[in-house]
Amino acid sequence: MITPVVSAEVGAALADGRPVVALESTIFSHLGLPSPANEAALTRCVEAIVDGGAVPALTAVLDGRPRVGLAPSEHQRILGPGRKAAERDLAVAIAQAWDFGATTVSASLALAAAAGIAVFATGGIGGVHRGAEQTGDVSSDLDAIAHHPIVTVCAGAKAFLDLPRTLEHLETAGVPVLGWRHDFFPAFYTRSSGLAVPHRVESAEEVARVLANRSRVDTGVLLTVPIPESAELDAAALDAVVEQALTDAGAATGPAVTPFVLARIAEVTGGRSVPANLALAEHNAAVAAEVACAVAVMRTTG
Repeated sequence: MITPVVSAEVGAALADGRPVVALESTIFSHLGLPSPANEAALTRCVEAIVDGGAVPALTAVLDGRPRVGLAPSEHQRILGPGRKAAERDLAVAIAQAWDFGATTVSASLALAAAAGIAVFATGGIGGVHRGAEQTGDVSSDLDAIAHHPIVTVCAGAKAFLDLPRTLEHLETAGVPVLGWRHDFFPAFYTRSSGLAVPHRVESAEEVARVLANRSRVDTGVLLTVPIPESAELDAAALDAVVEQALTDAGAATGPAVTPFVLARIAEVTGGRSVPANLALAEHNAAVAAEVACAVAVMRTTG
């Protein structure tokens, strides 16, 4: 069982029942957004959470220690190069004392759950890859969402995934999938994939009640938040880019596909995907703070 090192600020907030929002570190590293956009994303997400009345809890493995909550003086460490750490890699990162393990969605959820955090914000989740019926390529994000009692706030899943099968996988796992004031499952850079979400919610209080009334206490909740309209990319043009990028990716699978396709999208869109990514990440963080506050109130007042 992993026991993370929880920062004094995050630990005090949890002890007092105050709202906390966990964040991954991959998006802020060189494995996520290019510099200096990664630093801008970190600043904007942290500020959105603080402005929303919650405490940000960055997750990472630093010097072989699993961390939940980093001091501002440590932020530069996660902006540089690191090794991507999914949940399955956490034990190895600790045993081998990695300098910096950049936590993915699954690793962040594991660390947040171990610390007792109820809400996690990210950009987009992984899912079932196209062709998974032959390759079996399914992101560990889905298993982590299904097995940690946390609300994951995201802009849906990347458009190059098999989104219908991703939703089906979540249904099979018993994960409530919610649309934040929206009827359709977002596709990261675009507000709608054309696939309906099972349930629409209008408020953070509704999300908190869903979390509180799950029949399986260890199952998480997925809250999908569409990218702000002003930052949305053109869906038709994006579809063409994705199809070509997947063709160019060839036989690549799993973790190798995502950075390749995202880099190609950034190249073809003339960099417009980067500000879109910043906008959706910041927006997700703000919504997550609102949800964390509602969860804290519900737990305090019953």
